[in-house]
Amino acid sequence: MTGTIINVFTVILGSLLGLGFGKFFPQRTRQTIVAGLGLFTIAIGLKMFFDTQNELIVLGGLLLGGLLGEWLKIENGLSRLGENLEKRFAGGGVENGSGDKSRFVRGFLTASLIFCVGPMAILGSIQDGLTGNYQTLAIKSVLDGFASFAFASTLGVGVIFSAPIVLVYQGGISLLATQLQSIMTPAMTTEMTATGGVILVGLAISSLLEIKPIRIANFLPGLVISPLIVAILAAMAI
Repeated sequence: MTGTIINVFTVILGSLLGLGFGKFFPQRTRQTIVAGLGLFTIAIGLKMFFDTQNELIVLGGLLLGGLLGEWLKIENGLSRLGENLEKRFAGGGVENGSGDKSRFVRGFLTASLIFCVGPMAILGSIQDGLTGNYQTLAIKSVLDGFASFAFASTLGVGVIFSAPIVLVYQGGISLLATQLQSIMTPAMTTEMTATGGVILVGLAISSLLEIKPIRIANFLPGLVISPLIVAILAAMAI
């Protein structure tokens, strides 16, 4: 859970800095930093992919995972979840005439959703739990630190209370992944990591650099399918 602990720390630190100094940093400065993180994320994703022992397994995992994700409409489901929660909770305070409460809840809810609902949170937590490699969560931690800085400077102290949600959500995924260590072989872990690398590249292109919109969450089933392909091929070889 090292990556999750780092992530929680950066959310708290970014929130505190945003509350104290956010007004002194222009939006273009934050955008430039996020773009730099996007380029770095592409480099990390490519490095993860190059460790693959069979590119066709990664391709099969991505294509089958993408088809399954499109059928399940994972991206749309996550988007609707965020929108519904935001409307339900952020809107309630205004109707009751409690603007401060609405601002607090909106900051808490917005930050919690953005920090937890995304491919990087799931992929990074699985990697951290399975292999102890928290590199993906470290990148996410930097991103979340800047995001919490920006949110706290505009939405207030509620943002900092998203940190416990990150701890429970990502920590829970990592602990569940730890239980799979007895099942996952090194080959399965390698191809899952390579598939995750491609997903990271897509995430950088779509969300960080904003080059082309990609429904990247729909590829998440590939993280399960790629190791399954490895297991099936190993069983057929026996």
